[in-house]
Amino acid sequence: MPQWRGTGLDFSFAFQPIVDSRSRSIFSYEALVRGPAGEPAITVLGRLVDSNRYRFDQACRVKIIQLAASLKLDTFLNINFYPNAVYKPELCIRTTLQAARTYSFPIERIMFEVTEEEKIRDQAHLLDIFETYQRLGFLTAIDDFGAGYAGLNLLSAFQPNFIKLDMVLVRNIHERKSNQVIVSAVINMCRDLDIKLIAEGVETRDEFLWLSSSGVYLFQGFYFSHPEFETLPLVSPALFE
Repeated sequence: MPQWRGTGLDFSFAFQPIVDSRSRSIFSYEALVRGPAGEPAITVLGRLVDSNRYRFDQACRVKIIQLAASLKLDTFLNINFYPNAVYKPELCIRTTLQAARTYSFPIERIMFEVTEEEKIRDQAHLLDIFETYQRLGFLTAIDDFGAGYAGLNLLSAFQPNFIKLDMVLVRNIHERKSNQVIVSAVINMCRDLDIKLIAEGVETRDEFLWLSSSGVYLFQGFYFSHPEFETLPLVSPALFE
């Protein structure tokens, strides 16, 4: 595989489904960076520095859209982006728009997530990126909500289309009262703000059942499928029963 667009890095992607329990179908696929032969993400992300971060972010978008189109992906597509690599949203999005045109992938089916991999240096800059992306027709999401760098202060300034509930809050939620109280409050908050909630890191049936009974219907995690390298994994309808 060639090094992509002058980044000095070889990489590709695995895909993990996000499912809709109401329709028992796949709602979206998240693209997760891997080495060129499926190596863990750290083998690529560990080599990022300021001098190649912008080129890497741009090359990722092109590669993801190209792969999604070649795999005939017909759901939404989740792409992590690096806010510190976007120096001016209107200019930096041009490569994405061109890739969508080149590979005939509808931009309204692309969802941009703030990645958990780097600290946001300038919240105002991130808000500008989000607002620009929404104005152009892309969907937006805050990843790992409830942990790391994403939090209520960001949400108070900008309401994305989606929030992805961090797996720390999901883990063993069926038997952890504190997590249940917190997640119930997030569910109500999302409903009042008209934000769709995705529970990520769902690994067991008990976690799925508790969240589902509480009103969550979008899920991502090993319970449904592991990421698969350069492939779109399917999900068994029996998992929803």
